[in-house]
Amino acid sequence: MTPVLAPAPTLLWPHQARYRKAAQALAQDLFDALDEELKPYVVLLALPTAPTLPALCLEPEDCGLPAEAFSGVVARGRAIQNATPWPYPEREDVTPAMLRRKHEGLGVRDAVQETLDQLDEQALYQHFAGYPIQIQGYFVVTILRLQRKPIRAYPSLRPHRFYTDGRSLAPSLLVAAMYRFNEESVKALSEPEPGAGFIIRPRESEELLRAAGKSLMDTPAQALGFDPTTTKLFATCNTISSLRYEGAEGVGKLLLARRGHPNIEEIFALTCPTELTDYRAVRKLLEMTTPDIHLLADGESVYALGRQVGKYDAVREDLFVISFVTHYSWELQHDHHVLLRSHYGLPGLPRTLLSRTGFRRALKRTFALTDPLKVERLWDVVLEASRQKHGTLLVITTEALAEADRLKLQCTLIEPVPLTPLITRLVTSIDGAVLLDPEGYCYSIGVILDGRASGRGDSTRGARYNSALRYVESSDYPCLAVVVSEDGLVDVITSVEEPAT
Repeated sequence: MTPVLAPAPTLLWPHQARYRKAAQALAQDLFDALDEELKPYVVLLALPTAPTLPALCLEPEDCGLPAEAFSGVVARGRAIQNATPWPYPEREDVTPAMLRRKHEGLGVRDAVQETLDQLDEQALYQHFAGYPIQIQGYFVVTILRLQRKPIRAYPSLRPHRFYTDGRSLAPSLLVAAMYRFNEESVKALSEPEPGAGFIIRPRESEELLRAAGKSLMDTPAQALGFDPTTTKLFATCNTISSLRYEGAEGVGKLLLARRGHPNIEEIFALTCPTELTDYRAVRKLLEMTTPDIHLLADGESVYALGRQVGKYDAVREDLFVISFVTHYSWELQHDHHVLLRSHYGLPGLPRTLLSRTGFRRALKRTFALTDPLKVERLWDVVLEASRQKHGTLLVITTEALAEADRLKLQCTLIEPVPLTPLITRLVTSIDGAVLLDPEGYCYSIGVILDGRASGRGDSTRGARYNSALRYVESSDYPCLAVVVSEDGLVDVITSVEEPAT
């Protein structure tokens, strides 16, 4: 049996256990906001600077990483360091000693990641090493574990692009979120009392998500030849999407490409290009776009209206699409793949409209419902509801009949009827929730839900989502809500939390 990393006989520093719990809580909030299937798990690894000492799994003790695999990691990291030239430009505020420590840390991190990649080859998850911080004679590495399947489900640009100071640009929103999480870990462990600030002043996950969105939007800016630190595409797109023109929301596309790109055809050009930061002017120009004709921008200014032509070579990664979907909602696309979806300034991953597996799991968890015929009947109802382009809300509860009677003054009662796709299409075409039971029988439509205010409420989401959340959390009975947003996203909210794994 392969030995696992030896548990630490003593704490390396006082806040060790609390730091790991705080890091786990932050990772949970951050990555659950992107995809609940990622299931983040944080491990603290300690590698001795002296080669005679064993590696330690600090937190938790049962991390399951094999001890032998890390026996030569620090030496390997120093070899990587010696073989790799210092990639960053010289800075007056950084001493040579600081450069050496930084470079050594990069080497150790790369060596740890090499080892983790080898261990994860056949695993269902994937580990990602953070930057190591020296504490009490050990390199302490904060390692993040995520499930492999959802990681692979999302498109990504190619890696190995860099800022001028040598920092890595993010090829995807998921990687950008990892970078932000690692930065928080490094800052917390670099304090005089390592980890204390992480516990006392935790960063909000939404704040880190916005920072990750900004980071990802730096990548197309750099690909188009601009300084990403000054272009600020994320803030620009948020502002443009938030503006209305004569009361109408902005819908249309903006193609980001250098002028003269072989896959761009100009219909007519502007004599004086309009800077993207002239938000109202760009919003006005957006009114001229059609499904076939778009604004053309080089990353800093709108220079023409035109369209995409020919077969784009995606390897080039120099043609991006900003699609303004609805009010305050937009997407970053590359080669027909959505890399980022922003809603009211909060970026997220492009989710599928609905997950059959996730919905079935929610039914089992909430109602202990596993009968294939009943599950399939409810799935057909929810799938049809998800096609309602103006959005809708389904509420499934064991007490649907009693709730219909309780809410009869704020709904339309109907004779109980088993929902079919046709009936679902009809009853979801009006405002309000549709109330049904786990058998698929509908009792009322156009329901105005009630419920106590929820600590999980999200100010960036609409009234439909938040009213569903309040109702579900206030319900005394097993309850599940399916929220279909106008932008096509589907949320499944349950009164029973999924157990941690």
